[in-house]
Amino acid sequence: MAQKYTWHKLDEGYLPLADNAIRAQEVNGKMISVALHQGQLYAFAHKCPHAGGIMADGFIDAAGNVVCPIHRYKFSMKNGHNCSGEGYYLKTYPIEQREDGPYIGMEKSGGWLW
Repeated sequence: MAQKYTWHKLDEGYLPLADNAIRAQEVNGKMISVALHQGQLYAFAHKCPHAGGIMADGFIDAAGNVVCPIHRYKFSMKNGHNCSGEGYYLKTYPIEQREDGPYIGMEKSGGWLW
C-alpha cells in the first residue's frame, strides 16, 4: 500500500540559506530538521535515534551525510540509513518544491481509516 501524506508548506524564514546548513523548524506541531545540500532540501527527524542529539546542531559531512553532534553517528539525508554502522535509522520526510515554495510530507495517521 502506498504511503499517504499530508503536505505542509515550510516556513521559508526558517529554511537553511547556505549549502550544508541545517535548521530546526516546527511543522504541524512537530519539530523537524531541514538541511540544504548541493541545492537540494532534505527533511529528517529533529533528534538522533541513538541518544537524542539535536540534529540541527550537527553538520553535513563531505559525503552528504548528516552527523549527530553527540556521538558523530552518520545518517543519509535521502533515506535515513545509518552510514557509520551502528544500525540506527533516522526518520526522513519527503519534500516537494511547488510554485509557492517547498512542502513537507507528513504521514497521515488514523490507522485503517484514511
